[in-house]
Amino acid sequence: MTLSRRAFLSGTAAAATLGLAGCSGLTPGRDTGGSLDYWNLFGGGDGVRMNQMLDGFRTANPGIDLSAVTLAWGNPYYTKLALATVGDKPPDVAISHLTRMKTLVGSDLLEELHPEDLARHGITADKFTERAWQAGLVEGRAYAIPIDTHPFVMFYNTDICAKAGLLDPSGTLRPLDSPEKFTDAMRRAKEASGGYGGVVSIDNDTSTSWRIFQSLYSQLGGETLADEGRRVVIDDAKAAQVLTFLQSLTRSGVFPAAIDYQGAIATFATGQAGFYFQGEWEISTFQTAKMPFSMTLFPNLYGGARYAVQADSHTLVIPRRPETDRARLDRSLLLVRSMLDQSRTWAEGGHVPTWKPFRDSPEYAAMTPQSNYAAAADGAVYDPDGWYSGSGSNFEIVTGSAIADVLGGRRSPAAAIAQMRDKLQTLSTTASPI
Repeated sequence: MTLSRRAFLSGTAAAATLGLAGCSGLTPGRDTGGSLDYWNLFGGGDGVRMNQMLDGFRTANPGIDLSAVTLAWGNPYYTKLALATVGDKPPDVAISHLTRMKTLVGSDLLEELHPEDLARHGITADKFTERAWQAGLVEGRAYAIPIDTHPFVMFYNTDICAKAGLLDPSGTLRPLDSPEKFTDAMRRAKEASGGYGGVVSIDNDTSTSWRIFQSLYSQLGGETLADEGRRVVIDDAKAAQVLTFLQSLTRSGVFPAAIDYQGAIATFATGQAGFYFQGEWEISTFQTAKMPFSMTLFPNLYGGARYAVQADSHTLVIPRRPETDRARLDRSLLLVRSMLDQSRTWAEGGHVPTWKPFRDSPEYAAMTPQSNYAAAADGAVYDPDGWYSGSGSNFEIVTGSAIADVLGGRRSPAAAIAQMRDKLQTLSTTASPI
């Protein structure tokens, strides 16, 4: 790979902007007539389903030599994607979280997706859920195609909830639409399970702590950043209200105050908790465990008529190349359309489809528990814009670690808010390397 000094510095800046570390194992793209290179970051059940979808594409398009590479989730992935693009050896198509995509656009690393090119493949804005499509636009222009919304949701053990009297006659969980109802349900589930009412991972998991806080804080209308991350606008009163409530759950013992990601999964899977709070992608874990469970929307404790929940979207993007090649572009968009047409496979893994031809179909409505929380896509609250924000970013590390300290009883709500503000202020006043 031959880089000019300017290109190298641009790549370094882009990597720093994304909060990235490490750049070993860079895989160059191929530039042959019938080839297509695709990068993603999916492991576990998502990885299995993505491979099924790629096999579907290969079967339907035997003349295209598709090469798919799976890289480590988070910063290593975005490092490699940024540097490969600067080095003029990007993949043809790549996955990006919607909340990280805008930083890639700001670094001039993605191709704009023009309406006329998308239309050749039957991809038009009206065929996507409005919230995901609009959230992905940059100055009104499309640079990414959202394939899902993945919201924070509530899992519940149906046997424990039935024993606790929390289900209605049809077997559906009764609404937990206030802090009082929620707390009462957790107490009753604790008694029925003999362990905990609910469980959410705390230790060494800043992202989950952020997700549960952001869901409740957004229901109150709270915001964290403004002006593309240049101003910190935390509402102390609203943040303290949420943090005080969350701390009451661990202090009272209805939630464990010290538990990591795998420990939280094991506690719920073995019937030691009635509820589990996480992204919907863990559906496969509990299906494999063959336990009695269902899923529904994260409770609307504060929002009233306005529902809000933390979420992100996986999007398909086309990294920028130095030359324009319509044939290559059309091969790339052919893969994008194939992914959309296989939305059922992707939805089986828990993600809410954004492709309305499937999302609005009777077939999806019949998928349970997946369709139970489909409305979360309309109330999705994405991480705020900012060069240091997005899934797995410095923003989530800073906020999530402070929130985890509150849940773990190591810090007061006021001290956590002060810590968040101080560290975010430092990031907000640091000039973007772009």
